[in-house]
Amino acid sequence: MSFQKLDELGHRLEALEHALAILGADEAIHMAVGGGEKRAEAMGTLAGMYHRQASASEIAGWIDAAEREDLDEEQAAAVREFKRHYVNLTCLPAEFVERQTNTRMRCEQLWRDLRAKNDWAGFLPALEGVIALAREEAAMRAQVLGLGLYDSMIEQYDPGNRTADIAPVFDTLKTFLKDFVPEALAVQAERLAKRPLKPLSGVYPVDRQRELGLAMMAAVGFDLSHGSLSVSHHPFCGGVPSDVRITTRYRTTEFLSSLMGVLHETGHALYEQNLPKKWSHWPLGKARGMAVHESQSLFVEKQLGRNPAFWQWALPVVDKYLGESWSMDDIIPHVHRVERGLIRVDADEVTYPLHVILRFELEQDLIQGRLQPVDLPEAWDAKMREYLGLSTIDNPADGPMQDVHWASGAFGYFPSYTLGAMMAAQQWAALTKEYPAADRDIARGEFAAINGWRRDKIWSQASRWSTPELLERATGEKLNADHFIGHIRARYGAV
Repeated sequence: MSFQKLDELGHRLEALEHALAILGADEAIHMAVGGGEKRAEAMGTLAGMYHRQASASEIAGWIDAAEREDLDEEQAAAVREFKRHYVNLTCLPAEFVERQTNTRMRCEQLWRDLRAKNDWAGFLPALEGVIALAREEAAMRAQVLGLGLYDSMIEQYDPGNRTADIAPVFDTLKTFLKDFVPEALAVQAERLAKRPLKPLSGVYPVDRQRELGLAMMAAVGFDLSHGSLSVSHHPFCGGVPSDVRITTRYRTTEFLSSLMGVLHETGHALYEQNLPKKWSHWPLGKARGMAVHESQSLFVEKQLGRNPAFWQWALPVVDKYLGESWSMDDIIPHVHRVERGLIRVDADEVTYPLHVILRFELEQDLIQGRLQPVDLPEAWDAKMREYLGLSTIDNPADGPMQDVHWASGAFGYFPSYTLGAMMAAQQWAALTKEYPAADRDIARGEFAAINGWRRDKIWSQASRWSTPELLERATGEKLNADHFIGHIRARYGAV
């Protein structure tokens, strides 16, 4: 039976995915600097082994035969996703995957060192190597998939999403935000003139912040028996559904950036931990792309973590772990702080999409060859000036060296962040329409009903549907920017 062969293949591939994921998480969290070269070599070899097994020529025959077998609905869906996965894998030869994995890992390791030194000249050759391979990848994928160069990369992160659909939505959002950012800043200034911002105490030991983070993770539904919290250069959620590795970074002078990072990564982890376990060895059982993944992380960070109702419950928890008593009037201006800044991961809800749109526009030009890596600092600075009125021309560490994504070759990923924010707002609108008591639950620290809706609509569906189909099935409509714009207006605009 050909489906049985695919099923057995899925188990073998899952084991290799597990090894790669845990090795990758360990490399970012625990590995000694001197281990980088051999770790990159090991992971490149494993990636090649995975690729050869997953793209073996006989699999095409198994898929064709399985499509003619008497399968139930789940099995038929599994075969469809096996086929999509196989086609995308066979775009690239195994030798290329090994070389690309090694190149990406070495560049990322170099990035960790040179970003701290603001050394663009030293970093550029490694980045050029990654971008050259990304262009090569895009060309191979585009030819097989019948997509444009950049769309062939987006397809790896968000199956079904296309630049032609994303760009107009982003243009609408960009136009709105360029006008709304000054409005939000003016509203904030007026409020702060009436009640000045209460300063943070500036004494937050890392161990206490960690305990606070773990308590918040558990409260919103994270299973601590199948995951952990660590520290890394760049916050991330990695590992595997049965052993989710999430990380944050700490500042002892304030606690909100770390806590919001923990909540964000916990949103990713909840998705992974609640995927259907019986499908875990099939491509069908994987998360449905990064826009959906970001919608789950941003839902926890923004719709929950920056919701005033959340802080009615959270303030006593903060007091317990950090020994600081705050009122709602004290904390909400910090939680809802709007500020033009250089750093994407520290950006507020209002300015964040502009950081993403900047990257979305630049990486299209990079992949299509209209922009060369050497010209990135100037191109980045021009857009940063236009969108946020800030300059990075003499500060590449906070410009094109800021994120790990390009160093690690993740071109096509960035749109997922803002698509995810829009999808999260749309999911919240649908959830609260069906369950008006959501804010009441949040204020009590009760998240079971909210998580139940998300499990039913998103988590349990895994990769059964394309990204646009999944959103429409969950919310009853296609992606609609009005939900995000309405959310931002209500939270940050003039009353």
